[in-house]
Amino acid sequence: MGAAHARGHLLRQAPPPDAADTPGPVRRCAVAVLGAGVAGLAAARALVRAGVDDVRVFELEDEAGGNARGHTLGGLPCPLGAHYLPLPTEQAQAVSQWLHEIGLLRSQAGRTVALERHLCHAPQERLWTGREWVEGLLPPAPAGSDTLRQYRLFARRVAEVSRQARFAIPASAAAWSAALQALDERTFAQWLHDQGLDDPALRWYLDYACRDDYGAGLDAVSAWAGLHYFASRHGFAAHADDDGAPASEGVFTWPEGNAWLTRRLASDLGARLDAACWVRRVQEGRHEVVVDVQHAGPRGRERWVAREAVVALPLHVARRVVVQAPAALPALTAAAAAVDHAPWLVANLLLREPLLDRPGVPAAWDSVFYEPDLAASGAGRYALGYVDARHQGLRPRDAPTVLTAYWAFGQRDRAQTATIRRQLLDEPWQAWAQRVVAHLARVHPDLPQLLDRVDLMRYGHAMAVPGPGVRSHPALRALREGVAGRLHAAHADLAGYSVFEEAFTLGDAAGRRAAARLGRPALPA
Repeated sequence: MGAAHARGHLLRQAPPPDAADTPGPVRRCAVAVLGAGVAGLAAARALVRAGVDDVRVFELEDEAGGNARGHTLGGLPCPLGAHYLPLPTEQAQAVSQWLHEIGLLRSQAGRTVALERHLCHAPQERLWTGREWVEGLLPPAPAGSDTLRQYRLFARRVAEVSRQARFAIPASAAAWSAALQALDERTFAQWLHDQGLDDPALRWYLDYACRDDYGAGLDAVSAWAGLHYFASRHGFAAHADDDGAPASEGVFTWPEGNAWLTRRLASDLGARLDAACWVRRVQEGRHEVVVDVQHAGPRGRERWVAREAVVALPLHVARRVVVQAPAALPALTAAAAAVDHAPWLVANLLLREPLLDRPGVPAAWDSVFYEPDLAASGAGRYALGYVDARHQGLRPRDAPTVLTAYWAFGQRDRAQTATIRRQLLDEPWQAWAQRVVAHLARVHPDLPQLLDRVDLMRYGHAMAVPGPGVRSHPALRALREGVAGRLHAAHADLAGYSVFEEAFTLGDAAGRRAAARLGRPALPA
């Protein structure tokens, strides 16, 4: 199922249409928002809040939401992509303001409190060690072992780096420094080697964390990226530091994942949202922006003329459709060349009843397999475990459920990534379904007998990979800060990595810039 790659691939099969081509009906709007992922939806929200009602949002897929869309399988909601949102840090002001607005956060006695029924239920995470399930995702380390020593050494290094340089989510809230630049210039694997951190269990966990957060392993992402999540949120704690596993981070999640959030954003747009259409050409003029759109349905081609436009498209797509933009085009071209994207596979498996469990921690929201012997190849390298859509519900546990398994395929070498992307596109769905089922059956041998259906969602370009030099790239910085002109870039790609807070913040900022140029400054966050 999805994504609508055939529509997107039309952009590379022929050059963008010429301005003299027959455009179809000509329509007008104040601001055209190109793309209805998290960034585009946030930009549209900022514009409407500023009083710019004449907004039009165009989306390639049949539903808004980008990598945070949802699905229904056997009558049960489940995610097609992103499945959780951490409690926002104090720097994520735009996200926090919106979460207060929709009731997920509230102020109580001078502090911020989350609406508890939307927080992940316990147990949140568990790890299969080959013998039993243990709480958390960090492999157990016996007292006095070298593994535990390296866990504690890594924790100290994270604390030291946090004191030397500022980390934040969104990353733009932290001023860039020479210390951060040095971390961004080499891979996370190189940094770990220089620190003497070579324990296999620690390396496995950090590689898993990088794939989960960025779609690629520690040999592909920068040291800045590898340290960023620990240093910007909650540090790193070794199991034995507090006589047990460290406390899990508070996260919002729903059976349908972050589609719960994007559907809230999209529902406010109403008729302003045009889905199942794709942008063929964008041309910035002196007084307006011309956008040629192709609808999948009978509407066919249209030409929209807007005073401003928010380009909330992945960089490699934006570079193909923007044909004239004196201020933005050089930066867009350079940024698209600098950023690679990780392919992902998301498999939803409908089970007639829950799996028989193994010893240890009971069924959790997120379950991951620790397989050090398979970590260097095949599913052991790419598979990231599964989440249980029913975990957030209150219905009986003996009812049917949906497990969502995630595989991330980003590589250090772009040619290898392209090869896997082509394999993901060309191979029949049965082959991929068999791989997913075989991997899960290693721990759950009863799964094949309980399985009714598998729905596979493939993403060729799911997440920007924050490789060395990406976060600090001057073209990305120029696009984040807003180059002069009528085009306002907004996409998680501009942050160099793909998470909800970055996409929302960048979209909100682009919407505010467009509104300000129309003389309608946005409300403060």
